[in-house]
Amino acid sequence: MALSPISRTLLRVPRELRLLTFQQSLRTYSSAPPNARLNIPTDFSTTPILHHTSTSSLSNPELPSSVRAGKSTRLTLHESINSALRHALTTDDSVLLFGEDISFGGVFRCSANLAADFGSERVFNTPLSEQGIVGFAIGVAAQGMRAVAEIQFADYVYPAFDQLVNEAAKFRYRSGNTGMDCGGLVVRMPCGGVGHGALYHSQSPESLFTHIPGLRVVMPRSPSQAKGLLLAAIASNDPVIFLEPKTLYRASKEYVPTDPYTLPLSKAEILKPGSDVTIISYGTPLYTCSAAITQAEKDFNCSVELIDLRTIYPWDRSTILDSVNKTGRAIVVHESMVNAGVGAEVAATIQDKCFLRLEAPVQRVAGWSTHVGLVYEKFLMPDVVRVYDAIKKALDY
Repeated sequence: MALSPISRTLLRVPRELRLLTFQQSLRTYSSAPPNARLNIPTDFSTTPILHHTSTSSLSNPELPSSVRAGKSTRLTLHESINSALRHALTTDDSVLLFGEDISFGGVFRCSANLAADFGSERVFNTPLSEQGIVGFAIGVAAQGMRAVAEIQFADYVYPAFDQLVNEAAKFRYRSGNTGMDCGGLVVRMPCGGVGHGALYHSQSPESLFTHIPGLRVVMPRSPSQAKGLLLAAIASNDPVIFLEPKTLYRASKEYVPTDPYTLPLSKAEILKPGSDVTIISYGTPLYTCSAAITQAEKDFNCSVELIDLRTIYPWDRSTILDSVNKTGRAIVVHESMVNAGVGAEVAATIQDKCFLRLEAPVQRVAGWSTHVGLVYEKFLMPDVVRVYDAIKKALDY
């Protein structure tokens, strides 16, 4: 059979070049092309979001002086959560840890070895019933225990939504002055996308809980934050929804203080000061924002302030408003869908309280309002380009 002119041309191309061309044609959607400037994978070994030295980790002014004088250990996020749970179980006999597959270490190994060390009466498996898990947790918390319940994936919390909204959140309010409440309740759940979770393993439902008075909603960004915020949640006298970004469980690794400590709930943290634009975010998108800021400051000769909300509800209004009154520009970034999301509440508050200081409209960079399709998951979430473009738009307005 005679070869076409194109085929004859290809045969004259060196084998190595043909192989390279073939490999490039198979490049997956999530890889970065050569010389890409923006949407490249996060380098967790260099990102300024994490503590890469023990000195940096122990210099956090929010830590007690005794902890700052101690030591630190390099941990992943799932290891730091395990460390916090171990400390809580060790120091308080009223702490109970339970959920689906908990005694086996959990899907993400956050409870590894805890059942063996503390026994099946304090660390135990539950039936596959989210409504039952949370209902039981509310009951034991109302009896004075510190219940730490795990929902295996945030995507499956919805059967327990009634228990959280109509029972946990209202318990203290409806009890009047009887002193009854379920404040010792923490509901942990992995959340967010990992690039291949699709419809039922990639959801970020935090905004659903931020509408409910009586609940605290917390999401840590890193191992050191996870340990301090989780211990604070367990010690809190309010029911706490504690969302853990599953993509960070093993991706993020940093130095974490060895001694136990708590970090303040409902207090935002300024990760990077700036004077021209304020970016407000939480959880995994903070790494996206940091990468966008690095490039935008080089290209636009600007200064961008980055703030981590940490507690999404009740959130720290004063820190956010002070920052926006200074910079005059605000961008809110989150992974969950843009419609009726956390960004909508933050943007409305900024517009209400900072209107005369604003130099540009408040922008929201968030997930698109659609379900998470497997092939398109990465395209639905905020990326570096979208945050970069938002910074440029705010500066050019």
